[in-house]
Amino acid sequence: MTRAPNILIIISDEHRKDAMGCAGHPIVKTPNLDALAARGTFFANAYTPSPMCVPTRAAIATGDYVHKTGNWDSATPYNGTPRSWMRQLRDAGVETVSIGKLHFRSSDDDNGFSQEILPMHVVGGIGWTIGLLRETLPDYDSAAELAADVGVGDSSYTDYDLDITKAAEDWLAGKTGSDQPWAAFVSLVSPHYPLTCPKAFYDMYDPALMDLPVGYEDRFSPDHEELRNLAGFFDYDRYFDEQKMREAKAAYYGLTSFMDHCVGRVLTALEKNGQAENTVVVYVSDHGDMMGDQGFWTKQVMYEQSAGVPMIMAGPGVPKGRRVETATSLVDLAATARDVTEVAGDDASQALPGVSLRQIANSPHDKDRAVLSEYHDGGSTTGTFMLRWDRWKYVHYVGQEPQLFDLIADPNELYNLARERPNNPDTITALAEGARRLNEICDPEALNARCFADQKRRIQELGGEEACLTGYQFNHTPTPGEQAKQ
Repeated sequence: MTRAPNILIIISDEHRKDAMGCAGHPIVKTPNLDALAARGTFFANAYTPSPMCVPTRAAIATGDYVHKTGNWDSATPYNGTPRSWMRQLRDAGVETVSIGKLHFRSSDDDNGFSQEILPMHVVGGIGWTIGLLRETLPDYDSAAELAADVGVGDSSYTDYDLDITKAAEDWLAGKTGSDQPWAAFVSLVSPHYPLTCPKAFYDMYDPALMDLPVGYEDRFSPDHEELRNLAGFFDYDRYFDEQKMREAKAAYYGLTSFMDHCVGRVLTALEKNGQAENTVVVYVSDHGDMMGDQGFWTKQVMYEQSAGVPMIMAGPGVPKGRRVETATSLVDLAATARDVTEVAGDDASQALPGVSLRQIANSPHDKDRAVLSEYHDGGSTTGTFMLRWDRWKYVHYVGQEPQLFDLIADPNELYNLARERPNNPDTITALAEGARRLNEICDPEALNARCFADQKRRIQELGGEEACLTGYQFNHTPTPGEQAKQ
């Protein structure tokens, strides 16, 4: 009897969904991802459960939304509970390995892997604590680093990615001729900042020829209270004049091509070990990056460049050359892994929101499927819940006015219909439908109150507000080697 396929999930960090050749980008060079999409399925409307690393990594592990797991923020990392899909696979006899960044609490927890190779977890098992202080936003003094790091060279992150890539190559080589089913989670950190790019990849892009950010020429700035809070806390934009912005985009695109090169090496290793024909490959990123669009840098907001993610799948049972418009989410990875490896889920798994991506890829377009993203971390003063379905994106800010975008008519999200056309019948209908769908999933007001209460307890556990201010402030998590030296 033919055994179930293996699954190889390759995840990058901070790769925006449009920054690929296969997504139609006119500048970015991603030949390996383009080839993967050509032999598989491209998911055009994929989203992160939260535009922040730590909550998203917990949601990926559990297959559930952030408000269900309670991993609200960057100082509440996944600790092995609830049980991960990796643990379900491992306990069913599937060798399940991680190589690279995890951003969980610690390898001392049972995260579900048979082996963790070169794992990156949150600093000190605690994480980024300043983000807990949301009732009165403190000053965030690390914002200047983003622009200061722009340039040519190697960084601890690109070095780490090369180590991850080599480790993945070695591990896959060791699977040559093996009959044991396996699941591998290969997690790269590029193109996450620092925006320091190896010269060979930076030189692929001329800063003078970079595309301008959305709204740049008109200096478009969204008129919304919570977005002003986030822009004031993560005050990156003031450090970027036009030349620095162009250099930053060249570095980001260069890091994306560097990441694509690493992906290519991993896929070549899979070919060499003879198991490519029996392995489903999934490529995703944990969230995107605004890269100056609408005045924002990095993530944290619900615009497409931040909340949207790239998603490609290829291998046994996956249609070739297909583009899927149905909304999908990173919480679908858990169901996908169980489906591919033929590991039966338990009762808890059946209640999860995810659906196998292979099933979605083989199904007609489902315009009614809705997926959720939420944000409860640094710079925010209230809970944000985004719902995407059909052509609509509805953003609910607890205690503040909503946003509504028609992504077909307005793909750059420059016109908040809730404000621009509040009396239009289509606006009224879509706002009501967004609120109805969101309330079917959760009670945002009650969850917001629970989140603040949980974070207040977490602040006290860590020694109070002053301890959170002075304990762990950084722009990006140090690599395992750097953490070992601290």
